Amino acid sequence: MKISGFGILGLATGAMGIGWATTALPANFSEWSTAINAEDFSGNGAPNSPAGDGCPILDPYTNDLYIASTRPGGLGGLDIWIAPWNGSGWDEPYNPGAPVNSEANDYCPTPARGNRLFFVSRREEPNGDIYVIKRLPTGFGTPERLPDGINSDAQEWSPSVFEDDDGNEVLYFSSTRSGGQDIYESVNYGAPSAVPSLNTEYSDARPNVSKDGREIVFDTDRPGGLGGGDIWSSTRPSTNSPWTAPTPIAQVNSPAGESRAALSWDGTMLVFGSGRPGVDGPTDIFVATRSKANRGPKTIEF
Repeated sequence: MKISGFGILGLATGAMGIGWATTALPANFSEWSTAINAEDFSGNGAPNSPAGDGCPILDPYTNDLYIASTRPGGLGGLDIWIAPWNGSGWDEPYNPGAPVNSEANDYCPTPARGNRLFFVSRREEPNGDIYVIKRLPTGFGTPERLPDGINSDAQEWSPSVFEDDDGNEVLYFSSTRSGGQDIYESVNYGAPSAVPSLNTEYSDARPNVSKDGREIVFDTDRPGGLGGGDIWSSTRPSTNSPWTAPTPIAQVNSPAGESRAALSWDGTMLVFGSGRPGVDGPTDIFVATRSKANRGPKTIEF
């Protein structure tokens, strides 16, 4: 299915704020805390499992945790699951079923403003394409594939949307269309372009941009990290400015692989996937927090 007249994309502008830095601190935020396993939040159900759990991201309205998981009970392979926020942690995830999930692999969920859910699926393209679906009071609508140009015959990963200073909706994602994973941007769903200040000859993947477009996190295996893929960050003073030189986030990285960092709507919680020792399965969800300046320690309230 392809988008006709941009369909769901025209329902709302703006998107979830996802992705924040540590080493290059943005204004009004403290440094990140040391990351902990998501299971260690009080009141939690079972956000992690003996299966692979990753691609975490938080709903901008509810703080529900969206993940991709191979746990039993899905429609096939990798599915998207939703863990409701209960005020102090997340309840056990549930599978929303079709049409969000399919018999193919479905992953990289990105809930956004306008009750939209962007995600990646291999239901039509073996390497995965980006889709968007509207969340309705009674469930989900019909998924629509983003236009050709954004999608390609290569791998597309981790859509992230925000509104820039000029009122445009900007989509960031990564793709292997030029060989390895590189980060791309598309303004109002037009032809995408690579982001040279973020890309290297190494893998630069799964970007997530803050709601104001001034901070980004992504995972990369470039030199300077602790091992495997690490989470790096960059900031900029406006959406019309270039990104600063990216730096690794020391508090969340480990010698194991970390991937797909994403931030809560208020910018004080960072979730990501990691395969470090002690996880329940191949990978688990981890969490770091930070406080806004002059507001004291972070209190998990939504």
